[in-house]
Amino acid sequence: MRGADTFTESLFSVRKLDDFVPASHPLRPIRKMVNTALAKMDALFSRMYEADIKGGRPSIAPEKLLRAMLLQVLYSVRSERQLMEQVQYNLLFRWFIGLSMDDEVWVPSVFTKNRERLIEHDAVIEFFNEVLKIADKKHWLSGEHFSVDGTLIQAWAGHKSFMRKGDDDAGGDGNGDGADDGPDADAKAHSDGGNFKGQRRSNDTHESTTDGDARLYCKGKTASELRYMGHTLSDNRHGLVANAVVTLADGYAEREAAKAMVNDARQAQADPTRTITLGADKGYDAREFIEACQAMNVIPHVAQNKSGRSSAVPEAVAQSEGYAVSQRKRKLIEQGFGWAKTVGGMRQVMVRGIKRVDQMFVLTMAGYNLVRMRTLEQMGQVRLQGAH
Repeated sequence: MRGADTFTESLFSVRKLDDFVPASHPLRPIRKMVNTALAKMDALFSRMYEADIKGGRPSIAPEKLLRAMLLQVLYSVRSERQLMEQVQYNLLFRWFIGLSMDDEVWVPSVFTKNRERLIEHDAVIEFFNEVLKIADKKHWLSGEHFSVDGTLIQAWAGHKSFMRKGDDDAGGDGNGDGADDGPDADAKAHSDGGNFKGQRRSNDTHESTTDGDARLYCKGKTASELRYMGHTLSDNRHGLVANAVVTLADGYAEREAAKAMVNDARQAQADPTRTITLGADKGYDAREFIEACQAMNVIPHVAQNKSGRSSAVPEAVAQSEGYAVSQRKRKLIEQGFGWAKTVGGMRQVMVRGIKRVDQMFVLTMAGYNLVRMRTLEQMGQVRLQGAH
């Protein structure tokens, strides 16, 4: 007997959102870890809203805000507007965020404004650290063997926005290297940002009118683009990201960020005299960087660069067994960059300003850690079942 093609909607339902999510869904272990981390941040969230305690309309709960931002990373959602659209009808998203079926979805502009409060209080950094503490409790971190690397992040700004700074520079760029000097050429450059053929442009004389923090930068054989530079410090045991930061793009940013991150790792050590190792590629083989590592009691397992020069890495270090292990393990850091760019949307970031870019980069790396930790937990359960 053929069933009737009717559209009958129930006025009431006795089912919970949790009933619609399969028990084996990959978001379940991630949500559990996320809620554990957010529970530890309650004091921070209370301080964030102390100024509003006297009254006013309740804002978006910061816990829900962070869960929603994390979903945007995990599911490669392009924008807040598209995210809010998904939350409107996607029961899985509502369940993860903590919204009921009857709760109204936020206006995208309100969501974006509330996200700025997280930047002011470094809430995403705190969330990243709490996720890392969960990994540490489960013994997924070595705490003494690290790798460092950097990657380019394309800014949300184009070449046409890269204009000469101010009006004081009319008639040349002040360095004598302009190929199209003179008042007429300068006026032409201001009126037509896309007509930059034959001009000498640099970050000293030009800046983006769209994103003033973006820098024109190229690395290796890549073309010059308006970019930022993201840096991570990964733990060699399972490749989890132990630190992440975004800086302006320049030729010294990688080594400077590496020194700051490895110093943070050193400060986090319970025993300050314990030696730690740091793996890196040939770009970090500079005498100043090697000496800085040694001053922090960090053994520099940096790949030697002997292309027409002598390496700053001591031969005694390069011949050690630990050095060979670090060179193999440091490649795990590329997995984090690859995930961040293909899944997390960090190939070309869709926010402007270094603070917002840094927030999204740190949150993306926290998302990567959560995915890796879910896999590690599942592998541990399989081993446990095999042992029995």
